[in-house]
Amino acid sequence: MDKSLHPDWSYGAVLYEMNVRQLTAEGTLRAAAARLPFLRNLGIDAVWLMPVYPIGRTNRKGPLGSYYSVSDYCAVNPEMGDMADFDAFVAEAHRLGMKVLLDWVANHTARDARWIAERPADWYERDAEGTPAVPWDWTDTAKLNYANRDVWRAQSDAMEFWVTRHAVDGFRCDMAMLVPAEFWYETIARLRAVKPDLFMLAEAEERYLFDHHAFDACYAWQMHHLLNDVAQQRTRLTALRDYLHADRERYPQSAMRLAFTSNHDENSWSGTEFTRMGAAREIMAAFTFVVPRGLPLIYTGQEVGYDHAFAFFDRDPIPHYEANAFTDFYRRLTALHHDNEALAAGERGGGMIEIRNNAEDCLLTMVREVPGNRVVAVMNLSPYAIHADYRTGIYAGEYADAMTGEPYLLAEHVEEEMAPWSYRILTRRG
Repeated sequence: MDKSLHPDWSYGAVLYEMNVRQLTAEGTLRAAAARLPFLRNLGIDAVWLMPVYPIGRTNRKGPLGSYYSVSDYCAVNPEMGDMADFDAFVAEAHRLGMKVLLDWVANHTARDARWIAERPADWYERDAEGTPAVPWDWTDTAKLNYANRDVWRAQSDAMEFWVTRHAVDGFRCDMAMLVPAEFWYETIARLRAVKPDLFMLAEAEERYLFDHHAFDACYAWQMHHLLNDVAQQRTRLTALRDYLHADRERYPQSAMRLAFTSNHDENSWSGTEFTRMGAAREIMAAFTFVVPRGLPLIYTGQEVGYDHAFAFFDRDPIPHYEANAFTDFYRRLTALHHDNEALAAGERGGGMIEIRNNAEDCLLTMVREVPGNRVVAVMNLSPYAIHADYRTGIYAGEYADAMTGEPYLLAEHVEEEMAPWSYRILTRRG
């Protein structure tokens, strides 16, 4: 099997989505760079920066506007600093052994973007009055016209600018399904010609995004919504199990799936994981680190347990930032992911083998295994205390508890009481 379908660092990686505006009191790249050692100590391998470009003023939403209303693809938002600050951020991340992914907004620009004034009118889709079209209800943006190949070339040029001149390691591509698939195939091939280990993450779930070795990973939106539904008991574990089995057939074996309990959209518009998941918050976070093909994501504030939905269009910084029990929890999960090849994303990780149990509408008993490494997850994904009863067969034996570090003997026949939303993750080598 080809072991080089993705950059080597990405298979066991944990990603961090950085909301520069809210991470620090200053809201700058320089201040954010000072947080990178904390994140590296947490176990973060790659930082996805939300857009750092200047934000449009026409129809601006809120005092500072949306990150995703881009007025210039090749500049830095002066509220965050300048290009020297960006380069210093990337240099510090690289010094610490972390990668930097830049958020890319290919579908639209701000309504007063440079391209509207400087490029031909047919670079944008137009309404009946000749005004740049508004996609959806995003009234602060203008829809680019991908029927014009000059737009493709300009987008590719701008992305290459960040790769070749500012050393970014890849891109998270906003609403990737809204532009032609062929644009991505052509552009990503061009970028990989200059940076073979480029990493590409799509905010979309379409299967075609993995064709032609285009994207490395895509969002697992459907799974995320199921986690919320199970936490709120709008559905049971059986629906999540059905999804996991069906998902194996939807994508190539190499496809990586971004697994998360929060991100900037969920946090600001649907609430924090504390609001959406309640008492299930911890087990759902653990699930994202053990799910097959999963590429785990931590969003700004989760690493310190910050229970607050950030204002999206204004400054709303974390008021107090220091390591605590939540930091320790995520550090244990990142160590679990790093130390167990069975949990690798893409084709290097182990598939999902289920151990049958007596409460399959509540209890997930799952094995992921590759030669020399095995992980067993026992998860009561319900708000009910249950009496668990299952036989482990060939998977019985001596393990380590990943969350406590203590030895654990997994019996051939297990009967135990499990509290609501309780779980155990066991690891074994050899």
